[in-house]
Formats: sequence, C-alpha cells, structure tokens
Amino acid sequence: MSTTTVPRHPAGWLTLLPFLAAVAAVAVLGGLAASSSSETYRALDLPPFAPPSWLFGPVWTVLYVMIAVAGWLAWRADAGPRALALWGGQLLLNLAWTPLFFAADLYVWALVDIVVLLVAVLATIAVFRRPSPPAAWLLVPYVAWVAFATALNVAIVVLN
Repeated sequence: MSTTTVPRHPAGWLTLLPFLAAVAAVAVLGGLAASSSSETYRALDLPPFAPPSWLFGPVWTVLYVMIAVAGWLAWRADAGPRALALWGGQLLLNLAWTPLFFAADLYVWALVDIVVLLVAVLATIAVFRRPSPPAAWLLVPYVAWVAFATALNVAIVVLN
C-alpha cells in the first residue's frame, strides 16, 4: 500500500497560471514601489554582509517561481483553505515590505513586516508539509532568504 499523496486537483499546467499570476502581481507591484531601490540601497550605511544590489533581482525571480509552484502543489494536494490563506498572506506581507522600505524609508516598520513575514513563511511550510512535502521544501530557500533579509534589515535599522 502506497503512502504517496494523490493530487485531488487536475495536474494540467494551466492550473499553475493563477499562482504564477498572483506572484507576478506581487513582483510587479513591488518593482513599481522600488523604482529607486538601487539608489536608496547604495545611499544606506550597509553591513559588511550586504550583497550587491544587482543580486536581488535574480534571487527574487527564482524565489517567486518557487513560491508559485509551492502554492500550486499545495492546492493540488488539497492542503485546504487555511494553508492557501497562509500562502496568500505571506505574499501580501512580502508585497508590503518593498514600499515600506524603499518608497517610504520606514526601515523599522519594514523590519516589523519582515519579521511577521518570516513567521508566516515558516507557518506556511508547516501546513504544507503534510499534504505536499515538495511544496514545503520549495519554500525553504525562500525562508532562508527572508531570514537573511531580516538580519540585513536589522543591520540597516541599527546603522541608519
């Protein structure tokens, strides 16, 4: 007898599109709010572990695709409304960080947001783990990056 979880929703790639669209909307709106992010980032006093500004775009591109696929896999495995609400909630927290940090220069509020985001991603991993282990694992690089970004945000608050 197999213990493999059988997806309850269709496997067609078209069902991935709403998840990609949600993540793309967050990326586009965040990009609009961060139109001067390179200048802002360079003007800050940064800690020695701060990455170059060009690295953020490629990293977030990969992470956003992984976030979309994770949500889709969890949906296909019938993770339930609570799990998908957490997935959507962490996306909204992700979206809120960029305008707080780059558009409004509210570094402390951005820190509050990213700490809540870190908790939300950990909670999402926890609720995705049982119905779809691959969905949970796809979020591990994301939570690692958010943890790193949290440390960077703390350093920026302290230094600026």
